[in-house]
Amino acid sequence: MVIDKGLGLSETHDMLALGADYFDILKISFGTAALYPLEQLRAKIRAARSHGITVCPGGTLLEIAVLQNRLSQFLSRVAGLGFDAIEVSDGTIRMSAAQRGAVITAVLDAGFDVISEVGKKDPTQYLPPAEVVDRLKFDLDYGARLVIVEARESGKGVGIFTGDGSVKEAELESIITGLDRPEAVMWEAPLKNQQAYLILRLGVNVNLGNVPPSDIYALEALRLGLRADTLKVTVPSETPFALEGGDRV
Repeated sequence: MVIDKGLGLSETHDMLALGADYFDILKISFGTAALYPLEQLRAKIRAARSHGITVCPGGTLLEIAVLQNRLSQFLSRVAGLGFDAIEVSDGTIRMSAAQRGAVITAVLDAGFDVISEVGKKDPTQYLPPAEVVDRLKFDLDYGARLVIVEARESGKGVGIFTGDGSVKEAELESIITGLDRPEAVMWEAPLKNQQAYLILRLGVNVNLGNVPPSDIYALEALRLGLRADTLKVTVPSETPFALEGGDRV
């Protein structure tokens, strides 16, 4: 998942021309979708979806809609803009389990894919691994396509990461151990050390989120072993690696 914090339309087209084969979801971050000129936003969404990429607004907008009791109006509005998925989160507000389930159901009934998010943005609101696992399973049972483990766009001091962005290995292992469907979990991991660690631990196809547009190629290189961090683990020692055009390295 690539996080878009304000790309212009030309930048979006460039990103898609070069990188559309390497990511599946584009998130228009935070509440920034409310700031775009409408035709620019619609054009951006159309462009991404024409490449088979799912587009969702940041969960902040849904949280505002829930807070103001305007969920149905919100869903109608974003449908008209062309979004095909909604991020369901409670990173800032409070939602009971019953309310969260009802929100997921309403989003699904409105025809969207649900990409939910588990975790709080405030580092002082700590969720222990067992609770993270319970919430991941809850959302998947309600029909979420993917569930994101919160780490914010900084990747520091939230979720499975320490204040300097290092991985809390014991917490990660506790979450992994409790997962029934690891392929349906996405880990927000905007920093290279986090991406490399998760690729080495969970495999080259691990779902990673909050990737900056400028890092699409860098991350794909990590997945393919085209960077020192993962080369020895992901590249076979005897099988030639084909570059486009038939070249070999």
